[in-house]
Amino acid sequence: MPAESDQSQSGATGDSMNEKYHERTDAPFGRSDNGQLLGSEKPDKHEKKEEQAQKKDDGGDKQPAGGYDDTPIPRRPPGYTLKFTFHNAANLAIGDVNSLSSDPYALAQLNTDNPTRHKEDPYLRYRTKTVQKDRAPVWDEEWIVANVPASGFKLKVHILDEDPADKDDLLGRVSITVPSLQDGWEGIHKETYTIKVSGSSWRAYTFQALTTCMRDDKSLRGDLTLSIEMLGRTEEDGQNGRLYTVGPCRWIRHYSPILGRLTGTQDPNVQKAQGQSDEAHKKQVQRYNFQANQIQLRGPVPPELYHRFVEFKPWVKRMFTSSGLSGMVLGKALHHQHTRVYNFGRSTVRGTFEKPSEDLTRQFLDLVHYDEGGRIYTYVLTLDALWRFTETGKEFGIDMLSKHTMHSDVSIYIAFSGEFFIRRLKHPRRPPPPDPVEESSQSHPPEHADNPEHPPKDVDNGPPDDDPPKDPQYYELVIDNDSGTYRPNAKLLPLLKDFFARSLPGLHILTLDCQADADKMGKMKQEQRDRKKAEGQNIVYTQRRGSNASSISSSDEEDLDAIQAGLDDTDDPQERSALKQTLRDAKIKQKGKVDKARRNYGLGHDEANEASPAEGSASQ
Repeated sequence: MPAESDQSQSGATGDSMNEKYHERTDAPFGRSDNGQLLGSEKPDKHEKKEEQAQKKDDGGDKQPAGGYDDTPIPRRPPGYTLKFTFHNAANLAIGDVNSLSSDPYALAQLNTDNPTRHKEDPYLRYRTKTVQKDRAPVWDEEWIVANVPASGFKLKVHILDEDPADKDDLLGRVSITVPSLQDGWEGIHKETYTIKVSGSSWRAYTFQALTTCMRDDKSLRGDLTLSIEMLGRTEEDGQNGRLYTVGPCRWIRHYSPILGRLTGTQDPNVQKAQGQSDEAHKKQVQRYNFQANQIQLRGPVPPELYHRFVEFKPWVKRMFTSSGLSGMVLGKALHHQHTRVYNFGRSTVRGTFEKPSEDLTRQFLDLVHYDEGGRIYTYVLTLDALWRFTETGKEFGIDMLSKHTMHSDVSIYIAFSGEFFIRRLKHPRRPPPPDPVEESSQSHPPEHADNPEHPPKDVDNGPPDDDPPKDPQYYELVIDNDSGTYRPNAKLLPLLKDFFARSLPGLHILTLDCQADADKMGKMKQEQRDRKKAEGQNIVYTQRRGSNASSISSSDEEDLDAIQAGLDDTDDPQERSALKQTLRDAKIKQKGKVDKARRNYGLGHDEANEASPAEGSASQ
């Protein structure tokens, strides 16, 4: 059955997304003025009660609604596994008047009539990389999805212009409907679709119209080329026909120098030179960066991993559902924070692996910097096996980092959440991976020989004195369920361990219950903090040079670095006087950006002064 293009439709099923496309990963493309979802294609008979009372293990008092949800997945027969390939686009509108170009990416959403456990379950989406300054981007990215039903699907693709300093502009959209699937479906091979422009950025198409006389192609509309291939029937997977992403396993590292400066996160590339005194190294210019990470693990996540936000306060529900004025304001603020932390820009680094492998495990260890610096990470695992995490700690206790709510992008339902850290073992196969030293508090650890680990011990042939070994078998992932936002069920930790053992081959895994293992967990995390204090803040995140995607430019960074370095680098009074004036000018230039950072991330004046070493040093 050939595909039907919906370009003539008015968008009654959610096509009219113009301002909220990047704010909700759990919402369809489109939202009414009062925050209600538009375009839901999910049957009402499968909607469940929004609130569920969770019982204590002793069967006593009611707890706030939320946490673990045992609602089963509505049963459907297994569907088909499809591969979507986003090849390229052409003649896109001009999103940036300065460069007369755009920084385009594609955001795809797959809609089917498969019933879900709750109407708030997130939709299945995929985002391509951003191609900088190119109105004819080539992506050639694949997205493999399992359990697409025989009743067909609707693929919605939005083309957007990335703008780190503002909301992304919609350049157009394409909707493709396939009414049915059957064995032997011939698929779609490099079909070109005209981009629909209604609802797109008026600014982009105004620039497009004004520059028509300067272009060979006089058309206002662009094109999108994509392919859809059937890979066969999805094997029985225990998901009752639920849609999920199979692959590829992609990883993304996001950088933000301005957040790095606000959190005091320094670049590890500024190393102490041989023979350099400690005092001279302290005066050496330091660069700042903040790193957020995403890994698309191979689906599916176990169906039992299903948790809803906990309504421990009345305003929490309003925030997650964007209901009422306060809920809309809070929700929008957190969506904005998520977008800032997981910002795609020129410095963003990404890659893919076809399937789980030790190479993927090594890439994960590289993202978390192996066992360097005693880091602790906050994480969220989505229902589609997307793992998001950033470093956590007191130095990150700024309002902009609202931990699990921010990481989930205010998603009502997730698979799991908590914190984790990495330990390096002296003996890599004691015991052999993927079996961990311990399962969780529900099982007793097996007898095994002593195996020192870093931290807390100083283990040879690795940090802090040597480079970390690259073999994953030297490392243990210690992961817990310490999340007050979703309160994951500790009895599901063995399932979480099994999932990560399949996803990250070769890695030892230890799971901890934040309540039953509270003493042990607290002791181990304190050891991480002590190690971080001992090894110093200079080992944190790498900054990719030449980036101008941040709200702070390289020249501005140099100004701030000079301010932070102080005035002790010169003894010449005239040079000092000139430098002082230069630093005063730099401070004035930076003040507007610091004020903007305060507004964007909810910082008060005192908080921002504490977070930003630039201003404190400049006033000396």
